[in-house]
Amino acid sequence: MLAALDAGFPDVAAMEAAEVRAAIRARRAPLQRLPDMRAARDLTVDGPGGQLPLRVFRPHHDGDALPVIVFAHGGGFVFCDLDSHDEFCRSMAAGVGAVVISVDYRLAPEHPAPAAHDDMLAALRWAAENAGAFGGDPARIALAGDSAGGNLAATVAIAARDGGGPEVAAQILIYPVIDDDFETESYQRFGTGHYNTTSAMQWYWQNYAPHGTDDVRLVPTRASSLAGLPPAVVVTAELDPPCSAGDAYAQRLAGDGVAVRHRRYNGLFHGFLTIPSLAATRAARTEVWAMVRDVLGPA
Repeated sequence: MLAALDAGFPDVAAMEAAEVRAAIRARRAPLQRLPDMRAARDLTVDGPGGQLPLRVFRPHHDGDALPVIVFAHGGGFVFCDLDSHDEFCRSMAAGVGAVVISVDYRLAPEHPAPAAHDDMLAALRWAAENAGAFGGDPARIALAGDSAGGNLAATVAIAARDGGGPEVAAQILIYPVIDDDFETESYQRFGTGHYNTTSAMQWYWQNYAPHGTDDVRLVPTRASSLAGLPPAVVVTAELDPPCSAGDAYAQRLAGDGVAVRHRRYNGLFHGFLTIPSLAATRAARTEVWAMVRDVLGPA
C-alpha cells in the first residue's frame, strides 16, 4: 500500500496549487455517502472571510445530546474538502457516537494563514451556539483534525483557552502537523519514500505561511504554556515525517498537566486512517474511536 501511494501521489512541490487540487480530485473514488447517517446536512454559516461551508453528520444513535466533534480535514492547508473526508467523518460519527461538524475552511495560498485557523475557530463558536439543534451536547464539544487539520485543532484549542472560550472538552490530533521543523528524527529517517515527503511538507508551509510561522495561531508550540488545554488524543504514525513533532507535542501537553491519550502506530504512514480498505486502518479506527469516547465521557 505504501509503495503504491508513494508512486502515485503527485509531486506537489513541482506544481501550482490549482494543479495539485485537480490531480488530487482525479484520484478520488466516487462519493459513496457511507456509512449511512441519520442525517447529513450541508449548510453555510457566517465566517470571518464570508460564507463558511459545513457538513453536519448525525449518526444512528439514541439520545438527544451526543458529543460534538468539530473536524478540520487534512491536505497540507492547500487541498481536500468536505467530500475528501466524507467517509472518515461518517465513520467517526458512527464509531464514536457523536455529531461531527466538518469544516470547509479557506485554503492556501489564496487564503494564507491564519485564515484556516480563523475559520475553524468560527466553526467552533457556531457549534457551541447551535449544536443542540442537531442533537449535540454543547457542553461536550471536541476539536479534531488530521494532518494539517490536526494543526488547526491544536491551535484553535489554544485560541479558545486564551480567548475566553468556547469551552472545549477534548482535542483530537491525528498525525498532526505541529510545526515546520524539518530536522527532526522522523524527517531525517522518513522524509523520502514514505508517501508524505519533506519537500511536500516544505511546500505546504510555504503556501500556508509565506510570512513566517512565528505565531501561535500557526504553530501551537509557540504558546508559552500548554497548561489548561483540554484533554488530548494524539495519534501519530511511525513512518510519517511529522511523527517526532507529534510525539513531542503529546509529551509537552502531558508535562504541562494536560491529560493525554497518545498512540503511535508503528509501521504505518501518514494518512492511513483515511484508507478504510486497509486492515490495519480498521483495527486502528476501533482503537481511536474508543479513545475519543473515553475522553469525551458520558453525557
